[in-house]
Amino acid sequence: QHSYSPCLSHVCVQEASCGYVIILMALYWCTECMPLAVTGLLPVILFPMMGIMESSEVCNQYMKDSNMLFVGGLLVAIAVEYWNLHKRIALRVLLLVGVRPALLMMGFMGTTAFLSMWISNTASTAMMLPIANAVLKQLCDSEAQAEEREMDLMAIRGAWTGTGIPKDQENQAFEMEPEPEVEESLEARERRLKREAKYLNLDKGMSLSVCYAASIGGTATLTGTTPNLILKGQVDELFPGNEDIINFASWFGFSFPNMVLMLIISWLWLQFMYLGCNMKKSFGCGMNKDGDKEAYGVIKNEYKKLGSMRFAEGCVLVLFVLLVLLWFTREPGFMPGWATVLFNKDRPYVTDGTVAILMSTLFFMIPSQLPRCGGYSEDGKPLKAPPTLLNWDVVQQKMPWNILLLLGGGFALARGSEVSGLSQWLGESLAPLQSIPPFAISFLLCLLTATFTECSSNVATTTLFLPILASMAVAIKLHPLYVMLPCTICASLAFMLPVATPPNAIAFSYGNLKVMDMAKAGFVLNIVGVITINIALNTWGAAMFNLNTFPDWAVNRRQC
Repeated sequence: QHSYSPCLSHVCVQEASCGYVIILMALYWCTECMPLAVTGLLPVILFPMMGIMESSEVCNQYMKDSNMLFVGGLLVAIAVEYWNLHKRIALRVLLLVGVRPALLMMGFMGTTAFLSMWISNTASTAMMLPIANAVLKQLCDSEAQAEEREMDLMAIRGAWTGTGIPKDQENQAFEMEPEPEVEESLEARERRLKREAKYLNLDKGMSLSVCYAASIGGTATLTGTTPNLILKGQVDELFPGNEDIINFASWFGFSFPNMVLMLIISWLWLQFMYLGCNMKKSFGCGMNKDGDKEAYGVIKNEYKKLGSMRFAEGCVLVLFVLLVLLWFTREPGFMPGWATVLFNKDRPYVTDGTVAILMSTLFFMIPSQLPRCGGYSEDGKPLKAPPTLLNWDVVQQKMPWNILLLLGGGFALARGSEVSGLSQWLGESLAPLQSIPPFAISFLLCLLTATFTECSSNVATTTLFLPILASMAVAIKLHPLYVMLPCTICASLAFMLPVATPPNAIAFSYGNLKVMDMAKAGFVLNIVGVITINIALNTWGAAMFNLNTFPDWAVNRRQC
């Protein structure tokens, strides 16, 4: 007697087909045998051909509300970079903290992290590293000049004070007795080697501090890095009734304290590794070197080159601050926001994406110079209207359009998993995990994500992991954000390898770092990052998102 397995049904064929597409895209994303964005387009080809989804439904996944939030946020970032507002902010902060090694590292890390909250991690790293190298080179050159002056002084005064030779015969004695000069040159060589080793160490620590701060800073805001937007898009797609649980304000409330904690621990660890525990040398207590003034002058000269703040910079700053305020007050959580009072009385008409597009559109309307009424130029022609803050040519060059296709590919995979029944099958297969304590599940999944993201892009990692984690959470009756939120942040903690993330690659390209330097520093920070995220999750995160209960919107997830 032969019985036919239910796995031969059309539904199981769809599950297997969707699983094949996911595995194929995972391999392509990890090996990068095709551009990541092109791999993100494979669902448009494969899902209709395999009978999983109609082509029109697949294509709809490539332009979600999260994509609009991404575009709006990037347009603001492009305007900030185009008018050099980010450089003005960075140099101003460095002028405040000074050039003592530990404070300098703190200043660079804090500034880079702040900039990475609003502009891309790659752009903030690329801007800050040359400034750091210039300041360190000036400090090294100033110390070398000070040592040369000290050696010359010792050669003239110290080497001959005990010989009893009259002052008028010192020059003659200096020519007749060359031995002390040889001894001084050996001492000078030892000092030079010691100084070079010290500044090589300091340079390594500063390079790592900048690239690590860029990755950490990007986790603080919803638009700071792409995985954060992928989480929002996946939650909105898989759980339509989630009541806008992930928005700019709620994300910032959870992630910003965690970012500050991780930044402080990273600073302490790099301080210990590359500057040592000598507080007097690191913080410059009781010291006042001319070299510090000269290095400070380098930063000050860079700031002077920017000149006074122009009309365009002021407009960009005002629009940027206004955008952040509108994001925070749209749906703050503890009180009705302006969107709820004015627009969202019965349905969520206005989202963070609406606000982002509204404010970014103003960059194409507001002039970059203070407008004048009428008037003629020197050749008698009427004056033309001044250019706007942004033009499309600049946006076309700087906008990473490939990320939009990557985001869309991830949303299409998530929807395909739901439609085909693969998500349900995965969830039922992972049901035995219900016997494991939730904090252990979260910790192990964070370690897995942090390891996987070292050899794959953080976008690919979150795109592949989040739909599976959502299905698992529903199957074991665990709040979906309890596993999806920490794993999303851990996907950005790629600290160990130069190829793990663009900021690491930029820091490595300067030539002073070795792979082992990054691996030793990054391994500890990866572990620390996983621990701090899980502490945040089980303390203020549990209170903010009510993570200790299984929400109704997860029970009533999208049914296919």
